Amino acid sequence: MQPKNNIEKYRIDKWLFAARFFKTRSLAAEAVERGRVTLNDQRVKPAKVVAVGDMLTIRIGNYQYVIKVLVLSNKRGSATQAQQLYSETDESREQRQILAARLKAQPQPFFTKGRPTKRDRREIERFISNQDEF
Repeated sequence: MQPKNNIEKYRIDKWLFAARFFKTRSLAAEAVERGRVTLNDQRVKPAKVVAVGDMLTIRIGNYQYVIKVLVLSNKRGSATQAQQLYSETDESREQRQILAARLKAQPQPFFTKGRPTKRDRREIERFISNQDEF
């Protein structure tokens, strides 16, 4: 009989969920599977064990986080507790702020409600007929 090891193993998907990078563990596992999360610049599987001092690169939407693991946890806590689990590099933080400023500076996309109403059609017809006169 082998002696039991009391050292807990922390899977990367559980750690990402506990650190509040993803809303569910399945979303974290999916991101790892799709290569959106790298561990020490290596693509890994969701069951990969995370250790203190590991560097993670996480892509969520347009943003990219480069973080260092400080504390291991499987339990999801408050946002303040989650922020204690890692530290983000200064370069990563600056790049995200630059990207956020760029995205904010872009014009908002135009969305329609769907099919024009009777009033909208009349305004369109009035506009088109005024264009024909010029």
